[in-house]
Amino acid sequence: MNLKSEWKPLLLIAGVFLLLFNLPVGTVRFENALLEAVYLARWYAREHVILCLIPAFFIAGAISVFISQASVIKYLGPKAGRLLAYSVASVSGSVLAVCSCTVLPLFSGIYRMGAGLGPATAFLYAGPAINVLAIVLTARVLGVELGIARAVGAVFFSIVIGLTMHFIFRKEEREKANSQTNMPDPEVARPLWQNSLYFASMIAILVFANWGKPGDASGVWQTLYASKWLLTSIFGGLFSLILIFWFKMSWWKISTGIAITTLCGFYFNHEPLIPFTVAVLCLAVVTANDTEESHDWLDSTWGFAKQITPLLFYGVLAAGLCLGRPGHEGLIPSSWIQGLVGGNSFASNFFASVVGTFMYFATLTEIPILEGLIDNGMGKGPALALLLAGPALSLPNMLVIRTILGTKKTLVFVALVIVMATISGMIFGALAS
Repeated sequence: MNLKSEWKPLLLIAGVFLLLFNLPVGTVRFENALLEAVYLARWYAREHVILCLIPAFFIAGAISVFISQASVIKYLGPKAGRLLAYSVASVSGSVLAVCSCTVLPLFSGIYRMGAGLGPATAFLYAGPAINVLAIVLTARVLGVELGIARAVGAVFFSIVIGLTMHFIFRKEEREKANSQTNMPDPEVARPLWQNSLYFASMIAILVFANWGKPGDASGVWQTLYASKWLLTSIFGGLFSLILIFWFKMSWWKISTGIAITTLCGFYFNHEPLIPFTVAVLCLAVVTANDTEESHDWLDSTWGFAKQITPLLFYGVLAAGLCLGRPGHEGLIPSSWIQGLVGGNSFASNFFASVVGTFMYFATLTEIPILEGLIDNGMGKGPALALLLAGPALSLPNMLVIRTILGTKKTLVFVALVIVMATISGMIFGALAS
């Protein structure tokens, strides 16, 4: 055996052996942590895969097929005007109520289509960090000061992180821009307004299908929540008409899918996930057996799903093992976390940023978690630091970003989020005290 060429597999085998040999099997905390990993993965599968991830995969697939590369480069490419590119990227989350994992297919789609690293990473951060409902609920539950600080900090964050990423990797971005200089003008299959309505209908389905229950039993947010499935159905109908009339997909296939979904809706009116799943399956069948353009859409969607889904579940299992679910403990005791985020020191803000970066937060779940931590003595500065770092990143999210950007860019992006969250937390904590 040649040790020079075989040291990596030997080290891997030895590491796995030592890990298995020293597993603390039989201890209560370890066995609870294993259960937490499985519970978190089951919860994620039930609550986010069908309603969040699959629609996001279809949107990402549509971006790569129906939006021309030249259009992405024009508005978000390395040579696009910075004001336009970063404005579009930084406010995108106001209409996308998505978590750090759901945004990944969308980010991958625009980056592969030629978006510059700066605008693409600004979008990657802004997507889960900025949405109207999260900002409003933060202000109502955690206080107006924290809500305003989160809104301003998230927009500012996304722009600074994007500009910094562009500056650090400016040589690669310059080469990318030069390679895009002489791209021919694309053939336009349909006007911009039709494509805009097409994407708007899919985004509306994603947003309303995942609309969370507000704290109050009355008001606008409660009305929207009560009507979420009606609104989802309306936009689903609009989406179907768009596919028939503008994308020339078979009317009888689409109509059959609508009929099947409607029947399921009547039979399972208390289980809306079932008709939603049926609608997704019908869309997959129709796109697989219709026009060449729709078949390309499904192929692209499947490509994103195949690349991203396994890494997400590995990451969710790891996050559950280490940190548990909200209100439950993993290997790391919650008392350690609570004891380390009191006050407004650099250490407490830095620790809150790091924990938020690795912990998985579904959309809006960061608010009740923070409410509990604040009640247990968490400082206002660390609370903002966790709000700015947590929703935008997670361990599953980072594993996927690495496959898209590479290790170096991913480490820089994560470090920027942690540093910016820490500094913002310290500033806010000093002003709010």
